[in-house]
Amino acid sequence: MIHSKPSSASEQIAAEVTSWPGVEAGPGRRGEFAFRVGRREIGHLHGNRSAHFSFPKAVWTELFEQGRITYHPVFPGRQGPASRRIEGPSDVRDVIELLHFNYERMTHRDG
Repeated sequence: MIHSKPSSASEQIAAEVTSWPGVEAGPGRRGEFAFRVGRREIGHLHGNRSAHFSFPKAVWTELFEQGRITYHPVFPGRQGPASRRIEGPSDVRDVIELLHFNYERMTHRDG
């Protein structure tokens, strides 16, 4: 079977997110692969297994109640920092949507 898309989850996510104007990506200080707009991080990946983000508390609560995110492992029980496991194609798509939400939030704040 020939794939036209990048093969791994992180490659698929990175290919999409880095196509957005102003997004830069690269390794972070703790082994993560971070996506930034200017100096602000819109989220980062830990390999092909999980994505981490930060959202305003009201948005975090809504996403948590929808089952789209869970607590960030470094900040258990805290609203704002968030984690999303990547286990299949639907998770890849949702991680991209969550990153795009932060991208829109941050680029409109600058505008």
